[in-house]
Amino acid sequence: MSFTTAIIDEFRANNGRVTHFPDGDLLLLTTTGTKTGTDHTVPLGYVHHGDHLLVIASNAGSDHHPDWYHNVLANPAVRVELGTDTFTAIATPAQGAHRDDLFDHVTRTAPGYADHQRRTTRTLPVLVLTRTAAVTTFADKLVEVHTWLREQIREIQAEAGAPAGLKPQLRQHCLTFCEALTFHHTSEDDHVFPGIATHHTHLADTLDQLREEHKTVARIKNDLLALLADRNTTGFRTELDRLAGELNTHLDREEHWLLPVLADIPWPPAG
Repeated sequence: MSFTTAIIDEFRANNGRVTHFPDGDLLLLTTTGTKTGTDHTVPLGYVHHGDHLLVIASNAGSDHHPDWYHNVLANPAVRVELGTDTFTAIATPAQGAHRDDLFDHVTRTAPGYADHQRRTTRTLPVLVLTRTAAVTTFADKLVEVHTWLREQIREIQAEAGAPAGLKPQLRQHCLTFCEALTFHHTSEDDHVFPGIATHHTHLADTLDQLREEHKTVARIKNDLLALLADRNTTGFRTELDRLAGELNTHLDREEHWLLPVLADIPWPPAG
């Protein structure tokens, strides 16, 4: 049994108490593997910040991000176990000055993270865990992810409107968002839509339309990433607005047609 597995087992057997972490500032974070699509659980230290929890992708000061962080970039919907409580959350990487302020807050409570940062030239990501409303159906899960996508593109638009241009933090935020968007649409095309088509044949034309909209959004997204790589600020802002318009229209249409048929499917799915 690995050390990580032993900690997870002890955490779950003792209502969140673990011998190696006597202060109790430990949670279990479950993410979805980007390649496997399976659950991946890790124990992490955390710090409270208002109504949110902060976790650091420190990897003990390694020069490489931990695997769970890459999972979150692709799919920000996570499960958190904290003491005897289990809940769903959205994990959002903090950006720019906001990230720096949060990291300072973390290190005042847990100075060890400052030591981790000194070990590497990698800027340690700070992730904000925001508890979501209870998710009991597939429809709830779809709304949760769509809400995150809408919020993120609004934030990127606000950052892009600043006079400073395409700052590194904006570039990272955009790349993170685009990766998550690709993962979401690919998952729908490969898994969700085929299942709906099997049981709701009357939606065949609608699903074809949604797939075409995925392709349109993907083309705009790729154009946006090219402009980002070229540091074309004006073109980037224009294409970002275009992506926001197409994406929001698509999300609205998808919810109109799919939420009624997904509302009867429990989440998480059985098995």
